Amino acid sequence: MSRQRDEATCEQIITVVIELLESDGYDAVQLREVAKRAHMSLATVYKHFATRDALLVAAVGRWMAVNAYSAVKPPGENESLYDGMMRLLTYIFSPWEDNPKMLEAYYRARHGAGGDGLDNQGVSAVMPIAIPLFEAADPRYAEDVGLVLANMSFALIGRFVDKQIEITEILPTLERAVFRLTNDNTVDANAARSGSRVNEIDPNYSSPYNH
Repeated sequence: MSRQRDEATCEQIITVVIELLESDGYDAVQLREVAKRAHMSLATVYKHFATRDALLVAAVGRWMAVNAYSAVKPPGENESLYDGMMRLLTYIFSPWEDNPKMLEAYYRARHGAGGDGLDNQGVSAVMPIAIPLFEAADPRYAEDVGLVLANMSFALIGRFVDKQIEITEILPTLERAVFRLTNDNTVDANAARSGSRVNEIDPNYSSPYNH
């Protein structure tokens, strides 16, 4: 019974924190305010979450588990690498587009104490879906693609948090990267080296970014 009460109390606390994050943002989460809204003592909050960082990581992790990672499905039989990767990225970033304050909370919580837990959660959720997409690929290629996209994603999120770009610019930018990483870029590379324009080399060339 005591364990059930503890779980219910934790759930109540995390629910309050998520509500604060969604409505007022990262800085609004103060433990006294959380205790007040959860109708419990500050000591009770501290009993379950020793630090603000631990509470924020738990709340952001719960939000991601419900809103992003739960919807991810394995690739279809004839799904291309490009389509599969974009489907995966869209599952993750679309909920953030609808809740920009949660993306900032994720970014800031990830850089706090215990933030590596959010990375581990993401890897655990994404890898079972991503691995089948690269089933027949050179492992070095798969590793390189993952490295490029992970670093680009974190950089773009940082630019959004710093108010350098809009949140709706993140997915289109990642789409451009995915296209380049999954398609033959010989035409563009040859054009760059020769100084010729792409459409002079291949008049049928169509940019994927015109849609």
